[in-house]
Amino acid sequence: MNLYDELGIRPVINANATLTRLGGSVMPPEVIAAMQDAARFHVDIEELHDRIGEKLAEITGNEAAMIATGAAAGIVLAVAACASNGDPALARRLPHADALDKNEVLMFTSHRNGYDFAVRQTGVKVIEIGGATHTEPAELEAAFSPRTAAFVWFQGFFTGKGDLPIEHVIAACRARSVPVIVDGAAQLPPVENLWRFTQIGAACAIFSGGKDLRGPQTTGLVVGQRWLIQAMRRLASPNHGIGRPMKVGKEEMAGLLAAVKRYIALDHEDRRERDERVVASWCATFNALPGIRAMRVFPNEAGQPLPRCELLIDPRQANITRDELVARLWDGNPRISVSADTEDTEGILLNPMTLTDEEVRIVEQRILSLLRGA
Repeated sequence: MNLYDELGIRPVINANATLTRLGGSVMPPEVIAAMQDAARFHVDIEELHDRIGEKLAEITGNEAAMIATGAAAGIVLAVAACASNGDPALARRLPHADALDKNEVLMFTSHRNGYDFAVRQTGVKVIEIGGATHTEPAELEAAFSPRTAAFVWFQGFFTGKGDLPIEHVIAACRARSVPVIVDGAAQLPPVENLWRFTQIGAACAIFSGGKDLRGPQTTGLVVGQRWLIQAMRRLASPNHGIGRPMKVGKEEMAGLLAAVKRYIALDHEDRRERDERVVASWCATFNALPGIRAMRVFPNEAGQPLPRCELLIDPRQANITRDELVARLWDGNPRISVSADTEDTEGILLNPMTLTDEEVRIVEQRILSLLRGA
């Protein structure tokens, strides 16, 4: 009997995405082994932060790096460091940012999303730029002021739909010595993003440790310029201040280091081709069923360059609705999570990136059984 059996919880086969509510990803053996090894000893946490940060910077081709408790915590620390200019005395005033000279953060209106609470919880004021579908360069220029602490760029599915090119933003910010913080939480793959944003001039880029990196879900990877990483470290646990509750354990640090090493060494082209084969096979299989139209969609929900399979359902021919299929997959044995398509589309989306080959087969057979039974 495992823990989930003891608690009466059914594990999930995740054909959805690397979602926090589904536990992110499943950690591979080398990550678990690194965490177990780290758990055997006491250690100076600051020294461990230093050494692991140096190693992460080296293998990702960055000036500096650190581990936070998730990507959102990385945003909090980065914004707090920019607003206080790395001065711990000033940072202790947060979240009362009115007391700071620099207490405004710029952001495109089209980038506003639920995760920008990590910016606002520092107490800074968010200055929106442009509209939901279009922004003029002059609007960016007009937004800068002596109170501008940073520009926060959210990379994801909304990028490019109402903003300006990131290269334009970085150039405008550089001219005014305003650091650019990139939230790339779900922007792996491609692996090149680990160094691309910083190479074009971002002060830091932040990634989730528990999504495609397959490290501990409670971790985030921050890479960037040394001055900013050092300022963030001064505000982070075990130091007191706004980052004190965001504690990274020695086990999580060791696990994320192992995960990043593994990720850098992966054959990413082979992985992409595997996902393409799975999606092509699903499309061929499900297109043979009445009332079902299966097609490859690209990129996936997070804007990652990986395919998914979209199943469009005609309830009159298939004798089952989209919502009924989603519910039966979730309520069945095994429990399977899939993504419901947009509200005006009777369809589901299947994502192979989180599945083992055996789980790919189980998902296919379960859907076939439900559709044929309907």
